[in-house]
Amino acid sequence: MLIVRATKKLRQRLGSATPYDGESSTTLLGEWYANLLPWRPQQLILLVNEETLLPVLMSLAPGATVPARIGPEIAAALAAHQAPAAVIEGELRQMRDCRFGPTANRSVVGVMNEFAYLADVYRHSDPGRSLAELGLKLAETPCSPLYRRHVRPDRELEAFLQLVQRSDS
Repeated sequence: MLIVRATKKLRQRLGSATPYDGESSTTLLGEWYANLLPWRPQQLILLVNEETLLPVLMSLAPGATVPARIGPEIAAALAAHQAPAAVIEGELRQMRDCRFGPTANRSVVGVMNEFAYLADVYRHSDPGRSLAELGLKLAETPCSPLYRRHVRPDRELEAFLQLVQRSDS
């Protein structure tokens, strides 16, 4: 099960999404945070992983299918970061059931707000950039919660996946 800790604004927008009932996420990467980016003409959802701070951007529309689309969007981002196929398949299996709850980690919310600002700057500087390319660009951003580890979300994800592979062998 995937737990997405969404801002109140996004939870209200999604309305009928399955609520969080105190369960914990069973995915390898753990919980994800989400925020609504009310851009025009296309509104987006910014997802940020709590463990690695990896950002993922996806379209909000159609809102009714968001819970079913989050897993494949995260899997596509993991593939873009060259995550092993076994990890991606495992994450997809675990993300079939997606539940939404309130945010709980202010540090991740702060990072998510910074990513939202940077994403807006990047989209205006290069309007032809795809959402996947924008997510890859954001993953190169130094983040203060990662300074004592790997500094950037893309490097943190790489180190996390290497640690997982070593523990599996």
